[in-house]
Amino acid sequence: MYDVVLLTLGSERDAPGGCGSGGACCGGAAEAATDPTSQTDNGQTDTGQTDTGSTSPTGTGQAATSPTETGQAETSQSPQAQAGGDTERCATERPRVPVLACADALNARGARVEMVTARSDAEIDAVLARLDGPVRPDGLTWPDPDGKTRLIVATANDGQLRAVLRRLVRRYAPAPSKRPADLPGNRTLPDLPPVGVLPLDPARGGTHRDLAAQLGLPRDPAVVAAAVLDGTPRRLDLLRNDGGSVTLDGALLGAADDAGRPLHWRARVEVDDTILTDGDEPLLACAVANAGGYATLDDVRLLTAPDPADGQVEVAVAVPVVVRSAFGRKRVRLEVRRARGRAVSVLPREGKVPYLDDGVEGELTRKRSWWVEPGAWAVWSI
Repeated sequence: MYDVVLLTLGSERDAPGGCGSGGACCGGAAEAATDPTSQTDNGQTDTGQTDTGSTSPTGTGQAATSPTETGQAETSQSPQAQAGGDTERCATERPRVPVLACADALNARGARVEMVTARSDAEIDAVLARLDGPVRPDGLTWPDPDGKTRLIVATANDGQLRAVLRRLVRRYAPAPSKRPADLPGNRTLPDLPPVGVLPLDPARGGTHRDLAAQLGLPRDPAVVAAAVLDGTPRRLDLLRNDGGSVTLDGALLGAADDAGRPLHWRARVEVDDTILTDGDEPLLACAVANAGGYATLDDVRLLTAPDPADGQVEVAVAVPVVVRSAFGRKRVRLEVRRARGRAVSVLPREGKVPYLDDGVEGELTRKRSWWVEPGAWAVWSI
């Protein structure tokens, strides 16, 4: 029978500042965490971004003001958090009802269950270490394809699931100088261990669909337990980026003013060899999609059919275009340009561009590139 780890990321329920934010959890003050176990040699650290649960930068009513790519932590925290976290709240945190129900279902099937609340990236890493395989001759840390330990991540939002996948990538992705011969030619990391997903927010399976809902994954704790024990891994594409992070669903770039009106910005957007915009014309939004979370913006269809298992990223830009009617009147229509490929780059031409990446706010201040890792991660499904 399997050992199952039920992992919850410690925070004040769904509040900002949870695990994956530069090493701080439970709303604590954060600094970018240097990962001593990472196999990469680019010197990058995880960024202190904040998950707001929003679905669109242009729907927030203002430009994003949360942490930028430098790894700076959000400063609008309580004095206790800025001083190192509310230790009393952390100490009294209890597993939520779906977690307990899932543990009961696993125990009833004879699985050995451990419930873990990780309040830092280091504590997430300690859990992920149980998925390691035997020591390789080349010294690389590699996942065990035949391991008897299975992982379930209890997620209040997609940002929390992304935080765990980001740590998996940092653990198992070899440095370019240590790339092994048995790594697939179209990948920079091995097959990551399958993850069970236990959604904690029922509402995100409805109107505001999270990634689990998009993938058709079970939300009932007993069915999640059955998927992990009896199901099969469903392999999915992963987007890596040159900022040291990953994207599971997608990213939406753009913002709105206080009245909700979209703000114009400029950037050069390329998908493989296709230039969607050269940076000379204004944009209202840009969607970089692995799945369909950002397929629409208000009533505008940005993406046609994003597929998280097709080995491609779908990209769309929304460009306002002035046209004249037959009577000479001017009006503005929105032109949506789309492309698919293996990689995309966005180069801002001026200032900062707010964005949401798997529901996590940030600001783009320099060129950012995403590329597809086909079938790199997996979820347990029935």
